Amino acid sequence: MVREFRQFDKQFDTNCQVRGTKTALITILKNTISQKYCQYHTILAPIIRNTIKGYKTVRQEKIMIQVTGYAANQAKATLTPYSFQRREPRDCDIVIDIKYCGICHTDIHQVNDEWGGSVFPMVPGHEIVGIVSQVGKQVTRYKIGDRVGVGCFVDSCRNCTPCRKGLEQYCVKGMTTTYNGVERDGKTPTQGGYSNKIVVDENYVLKIPDNLPLDSAAPLLCAGITLYSPLKHWQAGPGKKVAIIGLGGLGHMGVKIAHALGAEVTVLSHSLKKLEDGKKMGADNFYATSDPETFEKLKGYFDLIISTVSTDFDLNQFLNLLTLDGTMVQVGLPEKETHVGFVSLISTRRSLAGSLIGGIPETQEMLNFCSKNNIASDIETIQIQKVDEAYKRILNSDVRYRFVIDMKSLVTQKQ
Repeated sequence: MVREFRQFDKQFDTNCQVRGTKTALITILKNTISQKYCQYHTILAPIIRNTIKGYKTVRQEKIMIQVTGYAANQAKATLTPYSFQRREPRDCDIVIDIKYCGICHTDIHQVNDEWGGSVFPMVPGHEIVGIVSQVGKQVTRYKIGDRVGVGCFVDSCRNCTPCRKGLEQYCVKGMTTTYNGVERDGKTPTQGGYSNKIVVDENYVLKIPDNLPLDSAAPLLCAGITLYSPLKHWQAGPGKKVAIIGLGGLGHMGVKIAHALGAEVTVLSHSLKKLEDGKKMGADNFYATSDPETFEKLKGYFDLIISTVSTDFDLNQFLNLLTLDGTMVQVGLPEKETHVGFVSLISTRRSLAGSLIGGIPETQEMLNFCSKNNIASDIETIQIQKVDEAYKRILNSDVRYRFVIDMKSLVTQKQ
């Protein structure tokens, strides 16, 4: 009897790798346990049940991917080492070894629960770049070793009109955000790029062109596309006068991209401290908004104004800088509601609009555009242990112009 059970155990392990538990059990019972042992069914039954349960547990442990990262365990908390599991890779999934992750101001808003709805523990990060380390059997776009990126979302309904148009960020049923979101199963929380690995459907992954350094390409997946999308949608280019409000993580990408598109670019910043930087990035003009004369001099001048600031400001002052049929686009998200004076809009048929990142096709287009024009983010690379210090510096505008976490600094630790 002992010999039969040893053989059963060995064959069960082999069969469970290629067929279902029930099928494997039936096969082995037929081939291994002879009829003369049927009298021992009262002994066999509990042993078989326990064996199946044990193998299911072992198999479950094998297919989930163990991940380490940094997380906030509650609102406004310091980020600390955190261990968790990514889902079992599906047929259309790829596994990415994360090399770098940019720090977006959104990370700070979410960690501090400033917009409400934050769920903890939270692993932030949606400017992710890395190397493909595993691919599902139906993956066709990527192979092991490819340089790839993941931006602000990792899934969508795929069926609504925006999704079918490649505008997944406007999914009617809501995009699945890279972190502080929920998978399409309605229960699995998403965790972001302050970690060493991520599992994503290939349809929501971007190819990073070979000539773009991975570290400085990371912010393109949020900051880059956030500015590229409105600049393209409102047709910035030769003959157009474009203003970028704020020269920070978002704004500096707007200046570079607008300049590459051929527009006349003006930076509207609180002071002239960053004038030299702005000029190097391609700004044709640079004005301080703390100077009242700026608003008189530039009244009715711009075809397009893009505001990147997330602090409260007098929006109506800037609306008056638009020409006839001009448009102001808000991409930064202030905490408080802003009053809009409709006279500013009606008097010269001006428009006030918003824009949210970009869809997968447009994001890939942006990466290719940046590759062609040698555009990357100006970054400061940090170790993940310095992330809280980086948050404080961002709030004090003490970064030129985007922090990027080097994941080599992430030491595997137990939770």
